[in-house]
Amino acid sequence: MPQTPPFTGQLTGGYNKNLYPPKEEEEYAGLRYHDNSLVSGSLEALIHHLVPTVDYYPDRTYIFTFLLSSRLFIRPYELMCKVCHLSDPQADMMKIRKIIPKILQLLTEWTETFPYDFRDERMMLSLKELTQRLAKGDEAYRKAVRQMIQRLIRRLAVRSQYEEALLMINTTAADRLTALKAKPQAAIQRDTPSICSDPFTVALQLTHIELERLSYIGPEEFIQAFIQKDALDNDKSCFSNQKKASSLEAYVEWFNRLSYLVATEICMPVKKKHRARVLEFFIDVAHECFSIGNFNSLMAIISGMNMSPVSRLKKTWSKVKTAKFDMLERQMDPSNNFYNYRTALRAATQSVHSSRKKIVVPFFSLLVKDIYFLNEGCGSRLQNGHVNFQKFRELAKQVSEFLTWKKAEFPFEKDRRILQHLLTAPVFSEDALYLASYESEGPENNTEKHRWKSLRSTLLSRV
Repeated sequence: MPQTPPFTGQLTGGYNKNLYPPKEEEEYAGLRYHDNSLVSGSLEALIHHLVPTVDYYPDRTYIFTFLLSSRLFIRPYELMCKVCHLSDPQADMMKIRKIIPKILQLLTEWTETFPYDFRDERMMLSLKELTQRLAKGDEAYRKAVRQMIQRLIRRLAVRSQYEEALLMINTTAADRLTALKAKPQAAIQRDTPSICSDPFTVALQLTHIELERLSYIGPEEFIQAFIQKDALDNDKSCFSNQKKASSLEAYVEWFNRLSYLVATEICMPVKKKHRARVLEFFIDVAHECFSIGNFNSLMAIISGMNMSPVSRLKKTWSKVKTAKFDMLERQMDPSNNFYNYRTALRAATQSVHSSRKKIVVPFFSLLVKDIYFLNEGCGSRLQNGHVNFQKFRELAKQVSEFLTWKKAEFPFEKDRRILQHLLTAPVFSEDALYLASYESEGPENNTEKHRWKSLRSTLLSRV
């Protein structure tokens, strides 16, 4: 689980000691344990368990798990208000000096791991009010607070810049597609092999895009994407104003764009020889992605090649050596719940942990699906009204592994020219892909002939 280093020299020897009940299953202060492991509790008890006291600081796996899952039941700013209320020191000076660094440490954990919660002005206001009260009269605490808030503000500024850059990229891509539609004969549409003929270099640039987009996905987005009404939660888990999981959605859109880009560049050439060359090129790129550990780009490329407008190009495929493609398809075969892929992912992940390999980019849609079914597999509340903390511990394990993957540093340089092409080159719609496919290799049956005529009359009339 993610951890944040404590304030050096400001925490007493009792800092990491947790208060556990006896090993038999029993309820303790509204929390139920089994073999020293927290399994459930009332929401209020779990909130109290989050807040440090003089002799207690919550385990960091608990902090991460609860901050991640609590948004199913309570808005982050409402949780912050409760933490502020419970954290207000009302004790003698000796006890206050012991508890303040622990509270600041908790806030540091929150701002470092879930910084996007603080895009809500109410969160930021509560944070500043609480930290000002805690740091009053102590220069060391004031310095720690300033540093914490400065780091947070920088993170939020970088996120805003990223969103602006995404908007510009999408606008440029839309403009280029419009220009292509307006003058299809005059527009010179360069394909990826003409931009860079080396599959390995293209795979590296795809990995740069993957890691950048992964890095901006907050762990909370997985949970917020699945928020639904819970019959035992009196409607409070279904918030109409929840922050949209924008970075997660942008990453899924990137996968779709890459699939359609591959299909577009295969279907676009008039000559069969050129189509086969592009097809072989992308097979080589996919193989390089597999070698790097970039499973998301690998699957996007395979998906593009398996789209019907591409798979029907039998004359083109007959000119291509498909042994490498067949091997890659077996690796990503969905049979037995993607057994081959999951085996390869485990091996790649173990290599990362042993420092033999630095990069793992998982097949993201399957990761989201796994987390979704884990969330749907059992209730978030038990019949006695307790929060099912055991379930959320499993969710946190999945999400924390994702956090490890997204922190990877990629040692290879970016190529702006290739990146610009991959991100903004025009991609055809599904109908346009079918039309290009039929124009390349004519319809084979009456159904295809009818669709071809319909697409020609519809799409070409717009030009």
